[in-house]
Amino acid sequence: MKAVKEHQSWFSLGIIWAGAVISIPSLLVGNTLIAGMGLSKALLVTLVGYSIIVLLMILQGIQSTDLGRPTVQVAGQVFGKKGSRAILSIILAIACLGWFGIQANVCGAALANLLAVGGMSVPVPLASLICGLVMVVSAIYGVKVLRVISYIAVPLLVGISIFGLIEALTGDSLQIIQNYKPEGAMTFTDGLAITLGSFALGAVIAGDYSQFSRKRSDVLKAALFGIVPAGLLMIGAGAVLTIAYQTSDITATFLSITTPFVGGVVLILATWKTNLVNAISGGFALINVFNVSKEKEKWAVGIAGTIGTVLAVVGILNYFTPIMSILSAMIPPVAGVMIASYWALGKGDKSRWHEVEGVNTLGVVSWLLGAVIASTPVVLSLFPSLPQVPNQPLIGIVISFVVYYAGYRLSAQKTVILEE
Repeated sequence: MKAVKEHQSWFSLGIIWAGAVISIPSLLVGNTLIAGMGLSKALLVTLVGYSIIVLLMILQGIQSTDLGRPTVQVAGQVFGKKGSRAILSIILAIACLGWFGIQANVCGAALANLLAVGGMSVPVPLASLICGLVMVVSAIYGVKVLRVISYIAVPLLVGISIFGLIEALTGDSLQIIQNYKPEGAMTFTDGLAITLGSFALGAVIAGDYSQFSRKRSDVLKAALFGIVPAGLLMIGAGAVLTIAYQTSDITATFLSITTPFVGGVVLILATWKTNLVNAISGGFALINVFNVSKEKEKWAVGIAGTIGTVLAVVGILNYFTPIMSILSAMIPPVAGVMIASYWALGKGDKSRWHEVEGVNTLGVVSWLLGAVIASTPVVLSLFPSLPQVPNQPLIGIVISFVVYYAGYRLSAQKTVILEE
């Protein structure tokens, strides 16, 4: 890991982050937005949403660059060393490795379809197992492999998206796009919530990758040039292609832009790249949970990824998708507590950061309040007969920030009064 840290440029970090945004889920966000708003409004929502995400990534990422530690270890101040290990790391590990298993299934389905084009019939569970194990092996080698896969998959995905955009904007579909009227009516704030929710988890764990950067400006440049342009391109492409091909099945649309073979290969590479982020961050969290030494972290990632893949292949993980959605909604408020501590109270001075032994009750309570409020809409959505509330990921972050900041100030003031 040390060697990687010494050689990571801002461009390498930007490619990794751009690779996380340039993905099928980003196309699906464009697909969702355009169902309820016009194209110009969808692009404005994307610009605002990803600008907020970039700000969060910079604030989170610089903490890890300053300290040379992943997110779960930096959180050892606001949660306490034991609290970070027992709460944050476990939630991150379950969410990341759970999604890893499910994404392996998605990749397996794409591989089975691709082989079927060539006349070879392979059951989806077998294809999923093969994909999952390949991903596990590559994840063991960490950020280096993620960077290589991103260098291959990102240009391919961008190339096909741009080709599809050119086809749509210069052909018969142009008239359809110009006359497009959304069937539904989505508010700006609802669209913003969808955009933020699509990458809020990535913003929180940004430090897992920026810990290998040398200086703060590298994080700034990587976030600005890696996230915003990629987000606008992919969500815009998802919206335009949805209108042009007049279907909500963005995966099928993507496969028909070139040929099923080319589209299938790119989809597999894109899923592989996205899933490596889940595996590596889940691995960092597991290492913190079990206090595994650096020498054994590859084994920890490999074993955990294999278990996740096998559970997904036999179908067990599908029953836990709602639970992972709830856990994923509870993670973004972590950023609120960490930013309040490091930037608002610590003034961004790394010498004021220190790991707290045991559990930091103030940090845990502050996070829990934001997490409960942030996850409530997700819980209610599982019971359609109950009243629904809009999902706003930013609210949980803001609440956790305010509660921690105010709680810290009050406790410090109380300490001064008692000393007097």
